[in-house]
Amino acid sequence: MKSLRVATCQFSVEADIAHNRDAVLRLMNEAAEQQTDVAHFSETALSGYAGVDIPNVAAIDWEQLVAATRDIQQRAKELKLWVLLGSTHRLSEGNRPHNCVYVIDSRGKIVNRYDKRFCTGKDGAKRTLDMAHYSPGNRACIFKIKGITCSSLICYDYRFPELYRDLKRQDVQVVFQSFHNARKTVVSDDSYNIWKTIVPATMACRAAENHFWISANNSTTKPSCWPSFAVRPDGAIVGELKLHKPGALITDFELNPKFFDAPGLWRSAAMSGQLHSGCVVNDPRSADITAL
Repeated sequence: MKSLRVATCQFSVEADIAHNRDAVLRLMNEAAEQQTDVAHFSETALSGYAGVDIPNVAAIDWEQLVAATRDIQQRAKELKLWVLLGSTHRLSEGNRPHNCVYVIDSRGKIVNRYDKRFCTGKDGAKRTLDMAHYSPGNRACIFKIKGITCSSLICYDYRFPELYRDLKRQDVQVVFQSFHNARKTVVSDDSYNIWKTIVPATMACRAAENHFWISANNSTTKPSCWPSFAVRPDGAIVGELKLHKPGALITDFELNPKFFDAPGLWRSAAMSGQLHSGCVVNDPRSADITAL
């Protein structure tokens, strides 16, 4: 049975690249001690999040960011560990960078990169939130670890089930979903917070409807709304870390065919446009929608 041992990592993402690098390196060491195959880090884990941790992308010291990334690549090579590293990817002058996840293999090489496709919105002609700082990406990121087909998504992407269906069409078996939580919540009453409910519930739904594993992490900086967690292909959340506490959740992502797959019988047909379970009857009483 194919399996990946995954370290879903969380720490307090800050404006200080050196702080973030050191936290990543510590958690990589912890992951390696647990004989994991891959360490997964949160959105903008190394660079900090523009508009939240840092005022804007102009505040990024690009030389320091590149050097820190190379330190992490070198440690990945030493530990023989894959790393999914949230960061910021610089583009040519005049273009806003990508909010990205670098895919670093066990040789320390960047073998792919996911760029957040759904950046949070606009208010009329005025750019707001992500769109004030980042350029959205336009492609899926597919890669294999130990023969298992994997992909990466970032935060607000979770609101778009079409992305997950597209990954299912490409036979993805594991999704690494990096969140940040943006240190604030869009709620009027602090006693009620939809994010701590909707994020785990949505990730469980995405896993179950597509039958793949999901590693979902978050920054621990207060007031984060939920801790990092892992979801099984049947939709069960099988482990989570403590809120606001740094650490690594170690989970064996076993590709076990016994995991319950409720829509499995009809999924392919539904994805092809057949939105029923076949064998449609030709009956006038079925066609007459006003009859008793």
